[in-house]
Amino acid sequence: MIRDASLARRLWSRVEPIHAVTYFAPEARGALDDAGYRGFWMGYFAGRAAPMGPVGPEIVFATFYNFSMTHVGRAIPDAWRFAPPSAALSARLEGSVAALRRAFAGAELDRALDTAAAIGRVAAASAPMEGRTLFAANRGLPWPEDPAGALWHACTLLREHRGDGHVAALTAAGVGGREANVLQSAAGVVPRQVFEVARHYDDAEWGGVSAGLADRGLLDGEGRLTAAGAALRRDVEAHTDRIALGAYEALDDGQFAALLDALAPLARAVIGAGDLPAVTPIGARFDVSAGEGRPA
Repeated sequence: MIRDASLARRLWSRVEPIHAVTYFAPEARGALDDAGYRGFWMGYFAGRAAPMGPVGPEIVFATFYNFSMTHVGRAIPDAWRFAPPSAALSARLEGSVAALRRAFAGAELDRALDTAAAIGRVAAASAPMEGRTLFAANRGLPWPEDPAGALWHACTLLREHRGDGHVAALTAAGVGGREANVLQSAAGVVPRQVFEVARHYDDAEWGGVSAGLADRGLLDGEGRLTAAGAALRRDVEAHTDRIALGAYEALDDGQFAALLDALAPLARAVIGAGDLPAVTPIGARFDVSAGEGRPA
């Protein structure tokens, strides 16, 4: 069936908050700390990479795409000396589910939770794996039995499926991960200061990447997007949306609509819990009044 690609972006805006508790909720961060990982970044890299096994920094750098090799190398492979990937998998699931249960407590969300978990599983279990490394690695994990765990796992799969597709779109467009960050900032989506903290840039690297993009005609001399840069970014985002729809081909129109509707109050509850930042490095802006993350 033919669907407008913008629907994939709407789904992402509701999936992303539910997945994002993994990085920002105190229960999830605390569980990774308790597993033995040292500090936020070691927990982040270990938790997100763990489905791939005890991989080295090269694999993490390649699949995560927009971090520096130096940043990754400070956490991986040392993380596996503190605790194995199995510990990270258990911790991230335990902590994320605890955060979701807290967010959902006191609200009448059981029906939405059951619906989103069931339909999300249908979509995620049938989504194509070819060329999607992080999605496929997570796809190989067992499904949690409880609804909150199943919802989190489904949203994680759908989120990483889209993320893998976005990396493919950037690669096809000739945009490296560090370049993508600078373009996002130039487009006004994510402030440079967020990237400096979350993706570890100094002035020299930011200036060097910006100069390279200017040489390609994608930025002007003031670091602003040119018409060519804006067009390239639009093309990458549109391509990402188009191929993200592949994750939902198994759903009929009724299931597709039901998934969108069920995710809305769940995303609203998670955002309302107050654990998520106003803007993330991937460009999500969490708006509780809208009941979802606002995509760039």
